[in-house]
Amino acid sequence: MNFRTEIPLKQQNNNITYDSNVVLLGSCFTENIGNKLTYYKFDNIVNPNGILFNPVSIKNSIKEALDKKQYTKDDLIFSNNLWHSFNHHSKFSSPDGKCTAINESNSVFSNYLKKATHVIITLGTASVYRYLKTNAVVANCHKISQKEFSKHLLSITEIENCLVEMIDLIKSINNKVSIIFTVSPVRHLKDGFIENTRSKAHLISAIHQITNESNIFYFPAYEIMMDDLRDYRFYAEDMIHPNQMAINYIWDKFSMTWMYPQTIKIMKEVQSIQMNLAHKPFHPKSKKHQEFLKKLDASIKYFTKENPGISF
Repeated sequence: MNFRTEIPLKQQNNNITYDSNVVLLGSCFTENIGNKLTYYKFDNIVNPNGILFNPVSIKNSIKEALDKKQYTKDDLIFSNNLWHSFNHHSKFSSPDGKCTAINESNSVFSNYLKKATHVIITLGTASVYRYLKTNAVVANCHKISQKEFSKHLLSITEIENCLVEMIDLIKSINNKVSIIFTVSPVRHLKDGFIENTRSKAHLISAIHQITNESNIFYFPAYEIMMDDLRDYRFYAEDMIHPNQMAINYIWDKFSMTWMYPQTIKIMKEVQSIQMNLAHKPFHPKSKKHQEFLKKLDASIKYFTKENPGISF
């Protein structure tokens, strides 16, 4: 008997290889996939503006990168003894209002978009918050009083239009790129159970309106979590976020779909080296450990000679 409902997946043609350049944008689940790509030594950039949940903020981040926007203190807001950008994660907030980190990240982001072979965009929610003083959609409220914002659930049409703008912006400077959309399996239960379901439904419906375009794809991370891994043993302690076991499983499905067998073979070699590099000996100065280090050094030199684009 089969006690699971696995999501049928097919191998894609525009695969990610070790010659690829990957840009990842969106929710915290994007960080999970990005961390995997980084661990396996792929060339990638993850969330240059920090974590972004809604499609409007993701689109705005792409536009600002391509416009080469230079932030100044006038673009920031002061709250709780820090200067914040409504378009960036709080990790960019500062006590002095300097925008050096924001502008440097924006420059790197722009360069990566121009050379990217793949852009992976993970949408987290269809709900957006508008700052009442400007009516602008914000990416992060930075714990400012909710009285300063209005909340709005984007319609399917609004999301679809936003996605089309994203695609047009990216392809205006890179028309050969493959764009992969996913919906985050993380539920936004602070909005409410019913509201979360409506939000995810709007995102999924909008994405499927535009995936018939050339080089536009959908990877069912949300469906894998909801319909295949439908058990709380695959969740973290908060019962909302996927745990590491679930992340690994979805990553394996992604690899099977978006990577050639030869790429996966190299990944296994990288993993072996990474595991050895992470090894912590009880006796670092022992003869046995010194022999282990020599053997590891030799294997790294051999591997990098065979794969000159990868370094440890």
